[in-house]
Amino acid sequence: MAAAVTAPHTTNARSSKTESYVDNKRRDDIRQANILAARAVADAVRTSLGPKGMDKMISSATGEVIITNDGATILNKMEVLQPAAKMLVDLSRSQDAAAGDGTTTVVVLAGSLLRRSLTLLSAGIHPTVISDSLYKLSVRAVDVLHSMAIPLELSDRDSLVKSAATSLNSKVVSQYSSLLAPLAVDAVLSVVDPEHPDLVDLRDIKIVKKLGGTVDDTELIRGLVFDKKVSHTAGGPTRVENAKIAVIQFQISPPKTDIEQSIIVSDYTQMDRILREERNYILGMVKKIKASGCNVLLIQKSILRDAVTDLSLHYLAKAKILVVKDVERDEIEFITKTLNCLPIANIEHFREEKLGHADLVEEVLIGDGSKIIKITGIKDVGRTTTVLVRGSNQLMIDEAERSLHDALCVVRCLVNKRYLIAGGGAPEIDMSWQLGVWAKELKGMESFCVKEFAEALEVIPYTLAENAGLNPISIVTELRNRHAEGETNAGINVRKGQITNILEENVVQPLLVSTSAVTLAIECVRMILKIDDIVTVR
Repeated sequence: MAAAVTAPHTTNARSSKTESYVDNKRRDDIRQANILAARAVADAVRTSLGPKGMDKMISSATGEVIITNDGATILNKMEVLQPAAKMLVDLSRSQDAAAGDGTTTVVVLAGSLLRRSLTLLSAGIHPTVISDSLYKLSVRAVDVLHSMAIPLELSDRDSLVKSAATSLNSKVVSQYSSLLAPLAVDAVLSVVDPEHPDLVDLRDIKIVKKLGGTVDDTELIRGLVFDKKVSHTAGGPTRVENAKIAVIQFQISPPKTDIEQSIIVSDYTQMDRILREERNYILGMVKKIKASGCNVLLIQKSILRDAVTDLSLHYLAKAKILVVKDVERDEIEFITKTLNCLPIANIEHFREEKLGHADLVEEVLIGDGSKIIKITGIKDVGRTTTVLVRGSNQLMIDEAERSLHDALCVVRCLVNKRYLIAGGGAPEIDMSWQLGVWAKELKGMESFCVKEFAEALEVIPYTLAENAGLNPISIVTELRNRHAEGETNAGINVRKGQITNILEENVVQPLLVSTSAVTLAIECVRMILKIDDIVTVR
């Protein structure tokens, strides 16, 4: 009897161990929601990929309008709320920081990998298996890219110009690439330090934007440009040869008391005395400045009181000293580096050895009556350079600046890692084909995952063909065949609408852009796959 009583108890214990039901529905739903949100972001920028890509017009709440097809700019301006979709915005930002170009490519690539991941998840493969396969794939893909790369010397200016032109071809200002590409190359090469040839700091290249003219009027200036006028009060000089330039951080104006107070003057003789003291104080300063031989003053903007007064400008004009006032604080470092001088913080420290020397400082009239100040022929000029960007409207100037920044980044990539690679979808198809062959050597789930992801890489040539109005399926199929026959550099020529050897068409890009795009996209996808729950904290 006792046995009969205990029997049901044992069966219950066994069933609770073996047949426990775990609800995975919520996890799958969250994963699916994340992937779909991220894919929606990728699809938003997909049409702007490549030389025939469309531009986006972004209108902000303040009424500001931006026209661009730079992936990083589009995504930065988009108000993305879903956390997983925000990861794609950060992804394009990190590609912008690492390589500067390929910001749209990296997002489109991530979107395609996520689409394949969803297929694998719905087939019942565990996310960890998918994630591990992706990691192996990224290592192998980078090896494939390295095997395709062509080494490059910095003395080979033509190749540098070609890669900068390829970057500019997909921008709004593509018709000016023949002007902007050599300009970007010269700008970067002029700031490369021979002692540290791998390091290029783009802050040493200052871009000054000036409305008026066309993008054709953009020029590279070895020296300094200020988007300001010379101070004309009291008729000071507007052109100085053999200039001795001082950058000052103090004010040439009457001193104020340290605390906020008012002084009541009851006697007019005291009033005269105050004005006389003021005059003598300013005159004393101007005499010290003149005594050092200085004839050009760059005065930093002051918050506490006026940096210069009408009286001080009058005396400076009499002393034949050219004055540029309201120099921004954050420009001081660049100016002193270029002029090879020291900023002067106090009138007592005003000595000749702290001055910079230049052949000519002049106010130049450009186009529509606006003026700029140019400083040229600087002695012992620092490793800096200035680009004056012109354009017919503000939208054009802003886009020209963004495009120029991308071109500068491309040249910087080539200085850091001196390898070139073909463009036009060739590296992606080659990776896809070689990884597909490798997948057949693998076993089990890994083989299945790698095969899927290898196909996902075809999204780049597919999108390039689609945006150029070609038939994507026939183009990508032919491209695959060409690569299978061993034509490593066959790519899509969007101008002719057919497949050619893309190196002969001068469509090249830095190796660093492609490798960082693949590794960053895969890293981001692996992170999204690992998320199985979103916890909101109030």
